[in-house]
Amino acid sequence: MTVLRIDASIQGPHSASSELADIAEAEWLAVRPETTFVRRHVGADPLPADAWGHAALSAFTPDEQRTEEQRKAFALASTLTNELREAEAVILALPLYNWGVSQHAKIWIDLAIAGGAQGERLLEGKPAIVLTTRGGGYSPGTPREGWDHNTAYLRRIVADVWGADLTLIERELTLAGVNPAMDAFIETANLLKKTAHEAATHASRTLATR
Repeated sequence: MTVLRIDASIQGPHSASSELADIAEAEWLAVRPETTFVRRHVGADPLPADAWGHAALSAFTPDEQRTEEQRKAFALASTLTNELREAEAVILALPLYNWGVSQHAKIWIDLAIAGGAQGERLLEGKPAIVLTTRGGGYSPGTPREGWDHNTAYLRRIVADVWGADLTLIERELTLAGVNPAMDAFIETANLLKKTAHEAATHASRTLATR
């Protein structure tokens, strides 16, 4: 079995989303040790920012008229698309940055779409664990309720556009204990962390047994 893992954090070893993905991967391997993981860290090794434009335009350009940039970009897009096609499950660690989808994740998504056929459901029926984290609090009743423009988008792409069987795991208040202004929320943040870790463990073990 092949599982595609995508990380998009810029936090390196301090990443809350990658920590969740590490838990999910470890639990998956505990159940199915023969699994092959294909890993791509678009936060640590970013995709070219201009690649999507070249890849998208190449689809409307006759092959003999494509520029070298368009050829390279479309080849990259095709590689990313094929990684999704060939995976039997995916684990996506995609944090919120500046109230939205990180640029690293967005470029990956755009290129993966550009490399496929129009409307292609790249993950049709496949299990997908999306792990998304937020430094602040955006829950109902908080001052910034409605400021999260990341999670709904990820749900739309992974479940509705790509057709995956989505399990979404969220963790917020990750900056409590880091930013002194959020020290009052440390206890709540620790509870949310525990809940998210347990959810990642349960989801991965459950999906791996299918």
